[in-house]
Amino acid sequence: MRKIKLRKWGKRIMGIFISLLIIFVLTISITISIVNSYKKYIYSIEDIPSGNDAIIVLGAGVRGDGSPSDILSDRLETSLEVYKANLGNTFILSGDHGTVEYNEVRAMKDYIIEGNIDEKVIFMDHAGFSTYDTMYRAKEIFKVNKAVIVTNEYHLPRALYIARKLGIEAYGVKSDIREYQLMDSYKKREILAQLKDFAYVNILKPEPKFLGEAIPVSSSDGRVTDDEK
Repeated sequence: MRKIKLRKWGKRIMGIFISLLIIFVLTISITISIVNSYKKYIYSIEDIPSGNDAIIVLGAGVRGDGSPSDILSDRLETSLEVYKANLGNTFILSGDHGTVEYNEVRAMKDYIIEGNIDEKVIFMDHAGFSTYDTMYRAKEIFKVNKAVIVTNEYHLPRALYIARKLGIEAYGVKSDIREYQLMDSYKKREILAQLKDFAYVNILKPEPKFLGEAIPVSSSDGRVTDDEK
């Protein structure tokens, strides 16, 4: 009787081990596939294809005083370089504006305006709560067909993967100008985010938290997206 119980426990342990091994292999395979397949779309500013509808800047944290964090200000500064090289006609500033108190996109727009950019070409995406939501809304709300995505190097393969799977001809520019606190933790979380977005793009295909009426960047005035106007 004891031997039978031991065998049952042995089979259970072996089953758990095999399940964990399968999950591990799938995780590694998905991560390697996304990174290796989409990092080829990461370019230097000098080499980006022209004719882009928009420069999509992905949000990051803001400080208590409402100013951009280092990682966000570097994304914005890089996007200004892309724009001034005539590689995008408009900006889509996408971030978290889920509460009155926390507003990434306001900080982003204020920074871009300081670069002497006409407000008409600055589109604010207040519901960019995730990379998936940002790219979905860029395609469905802002009607973007071709874009430059500006974010950090670790983040770009996933952003490009989602954008291209959703029908945007996307190219990436990395914004890493300095070293950043917590970067190691960002990279670790990125693995889980890749798994989640693989499932979103290929299996679940959810709509973002918010959609709305179309605001094509090709024919609209970006000021209509500013909730303070």
